[in-house]
Amino acid sequence: MELSSALTFEMLGKPFLLEKRIVLLHAIKEHGSISKAAKAVPMSYKSAWEAVDVMNSLSPEPIVSRETGGKDGGGTTITEYGETLLQNYALLKAEHTRFLERLSELTEIQSGTFKTIGRLAMQLSARNQIQAEVLSITSTSVHADIVLALKSGQSLHVVITQEAVENLQIEVGQSMTAIFKSNAVSLWQGEEENHLSGSIVELEKDETLCKIVIDMGNHDKIVAVLETSDTTLTLGSNIDVVVQKNHIILGK
Repeated sequence: MELSSALTFEMLGKPFLLEKRIVLLHAIKEHGSISKAAKAVPMSYKSAWEAVDVMNSLSPEPIVSRETGGKDGGGTTITEYGETLLQNYALLKAEHTRFLERLSELTEIQSGTFKTIGRLAMQLSARNQIQAEVLSITSTSVHADIVLALKSGQSLHVVITQEAVENLQIEVGQSMTAIFKSNAVSLWQGEEENHLSGSIVELEKDETLCKIVIDMGNHDKIVAVLETSDTTLTLGSNIDVVVQKNHIILGK
């Protein structure tokens, strides 16, 4: 199983550069003809021209230029502005791909840790995304134990591979984002690492589950989903929880 995600630009609130439109632009550049480019993509001639019209109308400058005449309906070229767009898109696409590759390494995707995520893009479905500073890094040949200092003054331990540390170029003092799902949080039993304290500022219950938002201070908040039968927590009460350190991924 692999992580994948489409990269789309919007302009004026509308889809502007879709991946299939990028393929079409490259085909126009190669063939110099809308009809030949449409066959190469493939898409209908009508759809190809509609896509070009949309891009040209949304863009501050023309992307595709057409000269009438000829057996294929005239020559079609990519403008200088269009060439710049293609180059910038290629750079962003490469960064997007690297992000997904790093995310796949960090989440142990093959083990099913994220099997409940239906769609993973630049935005994550994980409820908890906390900014923190790297306090220390203890490395072995295989993995690294990283301690993060939260804004609340509390700390968080994270275990990732040493390869991930090198790929992300993680250093002490660096700002990182700790990402974990709400079901990685459980009630603290008095022994585990990653003991976090706070007060309940939001609470929702049904027959089986209880979703709470915990304010740890200084704008640090986390979301936890617990079994309703496990707790009699109320709004405003203090709570001690633990976050499973091997269920936390890091981003920057």
